[in-house]
Amino acid sequence: MKALFKDGPHAGLALVDRPDPVAGPDEVVIRVLRTGICGTDLHIERWDDWADSEVRTPLIPGHEFYGEVVEVGPLAHDIKIGDRVSGEGHIVCGMCRNCRAGRRQMCIRTIGLGLHRDGAFAEYLSLPATNVWVHHSDIEPEVGAIFDPLGNAVHTALAFPVIGEDVLVTGCGPIGLMAIAVARHAGARFITATDISAPRLELATLMGADRVVDVSKQDVRDAQKALGMREGFDVGFEMSGAPSALPTMIENMNHGGRIAMLGLPSAPFGVDWGKIVTHMLTIKGIYGREMFETWNAMGAMLQTSPALREAIGRIIADVIPASDWEKGFAAAASAGTGKIILDWTRL
Repeated sequence: MKALFKDGPHAGLALVDRPDPVAGPDEVVIRVLRTGICGTDLHIERWDDWADSEVRTPLIPGHEFYGEVVEVGPLAHDIKIGDRVSGEGHIVCGMCRNCRAGRRQMCIRTIGLGLHRDGAFAEYLSLPATNVWVHHSDIEPEVGAIFDPLGNAVHTALAFPVIGEDVLVTGCGPIGLMAIAVARHAGARFITATDISAPRLELATLMGADRVVDVSKQDVRDAQKALGMREGFDVGFEMSGAPSALPTMIENMNHGGRIAMLGLPSAPFGVDWGKIVTHMLTIKGIYGREMFETWNAMGAMLQTSPALREAIGRIIADVIPASDWEKGFAAAASAGTGKIILDWTRL
């Protein structure tokens, strides 16, 4: 099969021939049709300090995908050849305290698809059957390929009740944008979104934000005034990891405000812990997706809401043949771009 392959701990990838995977007893083999390019994949391609400390080579990267089941292991259940599927990229042990309590997203022995075992940038992929999500309703292949990051957005946006609440979203990358759409679908009152990219802020408006703020030029408080808000935001989604984002959010929260933090900082930074205490703020870290409540939620929302499905589709900026993967990676690295999809039927 053709696959994007990293043969060692250095920059670059190559489209090469690799052996086809074989399904283990409790695994399936999937013919990959579409893959999304994630920021993690860009780190792996560049081979920066994070990749050097976290990723094992040799490796086929990629963890966002949509495909068709072509082989089913003898111990795999409830999946059949021909099923159209996406997959949970966090492979868990099943035996630690968190796994056995049903908190599989908190497994201390998690293995990452496309980080610690061969991933989805290939014509075929093997995956434990317990990590496979079968699409029981029709869905566009490109949308199916971004269920992983959509799950991050849904996990964040539903971390706290948002019905009738005023929401601040810091960071309008693809996941932040999808979180805006989910919060709007879930009944938020006013949504304010911040970024420093004009194209991303324009997309944020399309996704349902009532006000957008370029924080390199404007103050979030001005958005509050324009919306007639007097007490601060009730719920915050920190999606950027930027050192200034969380302190800005803390300054703009209502007393008792709740913050869901998905953005991963590249280095430690300080915040006003006194204000967190005296304003009685709650900060909740979000990582990955709840297995599999998040998957159930996003599947149901997309199935029942054409408007949300249309909004999520707007995130997809381009679909590029997998043979032109370098063009795809360059586009994904552009700050103003939505989600880039590789088409593995075009090699």
